[in-house]
Amino acid sequence: MNRTRSILEAASETAVKQRISVADHVVELIAEHTDHVFGVGGANIEDIYDALQRSTARITGIVAKHEFGAATMADGYARTTNRLGVVAATSGGGALNLVAALGESFDSRVPVLALIGQPPLALEGRGAFQDTGGGVGRIDAERLFGSVSRFCVKLKRAEDAAAAVQQAIRAAMGGGPAVLLLPKNIQAQEMSAGSGSGVRDGLLIGQDGDEAQARDEARALVGSAAGTGLTVIIAGPEVARADARAELVIMARALRAVVAVTPDAKDAFPNDHPLFAGIAGSMGHPRVAELVGDAVLCVLVGTPMPVMARAGLDAPLANCPRVLHLGIDPAFVRTDAWLRGPLRSRLLEVASAASGADFGYEPVHPIASPALRVPAAAGPGVRYRDAVEAINARLEPGMDVVVDAGNTGAAAVHHLPVPTGSRFVIALGMGGMGYAFGAGIGSALGRRRRTFVIAGDGAYFMHGHEVHTAVEQHVPVTFVIFNNNAHAMCVTREQLYYSGDYTYNRFGSARIGAAVAAMFPHIPAYSTDTRASFEAALDETRDATGPVFIEILCDPDEIPPFAPFLKELSA
Repeated sequence: MNRTRSILEAASETAVKQRISVADHVVELIAEHTDHVFGVGGANIEDIYDALQRSTARITGIVAKHEFGAATMADGYARTTNRLGVVAATSGGGALNLVAALGESFDSRVPVLALIGQPPLALEGRGAFQDTGGGVGRIDAERLFGSVSRFCVKLKRAEDAAAAVQQAIRAAMGGGPAVLLLPKNIQAQEMSAGSGSGVRDGLLIGQDGDEAQARDEARALVGSAAGTGLTVIIAGPEVARADARAELVIMARALRAVVAVTPDAKDAFPNDHPLFAGIAGSMGHPRVAELVGDAVLCVLVGTPMPVMARAGLDAPLANCPRVLHLGIDPAFVRTDAWLRGPLRSRLLEVASAASGADFGYEPVHPIASPALRVPAAAGPGVRYRDAVEAINARLEPGMDVVVDAGNTGAAAVHHLPVPTGSRFVIALGMGGMGYAFGAGIGSALGRRRRTFVIAGDGAYFMHGHEVHTAVEQHVPVTFVIFNNNAHAMCVTREQLYYSGDYTYNRFGSARIGAAVAAMFPHIPAYSTDTRASFEAALDETRDATGPVFIEILCDPDEIPPFAPFLKELSA
């Protein structure tokens, strides 16, 4: 009898191993590309969480406080690890909460995969709760998410799961995000372990135009510039996405070019390198425009030069005799040649074209870029530059920085050098406030190192309670909140561009540090109002292993190092 029972139990175990659910198979496939899934649970996505719990792969499910926060965790994870970021959300409001974050990932081409639960197919159009099937009077999830993704498909048959997941992953890694809409009944359906063995190739990212001709044009452009004058490189965020930092250095040396970076690509080139020229664009250094004005060749690498990156550079770029563009997206400025394709390979091709040529030209003026001069502030609190310098003095090689939008972000981009081996992230695709909290957590979990999140009080009140997620997971993040009790960039705009005799953007005093200390008495939480007290808080928490929270009081009327504001003031 015991022998018979053992045989039956063994047979049952074998059957379970051979028959897994679609949700199990989805987790199995994504585990090859990531070790975290960020999300918020709900009835129509719980099969994915159940599969995560059963999975033998080294993959961890993280539950955030809001789907926007979960999606920014996936985004931050992807940006700093060069792996696939994965977010999971349920149907209805949970799904809709993803849109803003996926919009950022879309505009910044971040490899994120969104797994979005849907009501059972049989109930679509029949009064299903949270129906987004696109029927009469219903939201169409495929159309909605198709507008903020490179690939979006609703899974309607279990046997299509492997092919759909593989396609979605390829699309995401090609410059995502990608979206899989997963009806509840399909997630739960069983499929054999061998199904999907005939997976078809995923989405292929095509090349436009004649590649050979483009290469010839690029070689000719580089050759014609040899020995004639200065070469300037402006590097953008695609360098980080392609993990092409080393190749960028090789090309810069071959061209003897000075290198500037866009505001969202501060870590694309070593900030202490002798060829580093500073930051381009609205938060950047005026010296960059002078260098581009002197150049006989400008090479745009991994950036199409949107407005935030090219502020002050339109005229110098238009007048530059030769402009070469390497990158996936068409440039917003005039270019003489455009090379698409794998960025690492393209950088080495240009370096090879420059080998043996005379690129020994030295700039007439020093490369180093002085900081923008801003009006002296007279209000209370710590000045932006002082606070950033205090952080810089305590950043160690390998520590990462994630910065939010607004005056705080402008100050950090302009004044904070990136340490060796570190990553610096700011979301300038859509520029959504509150992005840094989730992104910093995702980055810290992915890179397993201390990460500084620098944000304003406005960003904190939007999505700052993801601090709770950091506390729950004991994530090594130092949250630094610049609190001026205002949406300070909007205050500045009211004063510069309008009458300034009214405001919608100043608020009553909020004691954020004290509030966090009361909510989470077991984590270090501080409120500081002088540089000395801020530095003391940083020093006291240097050896912390989990989250740290430091509020620093600032002046809402301080003008940040933001070129459009300073141009308006000078006018």
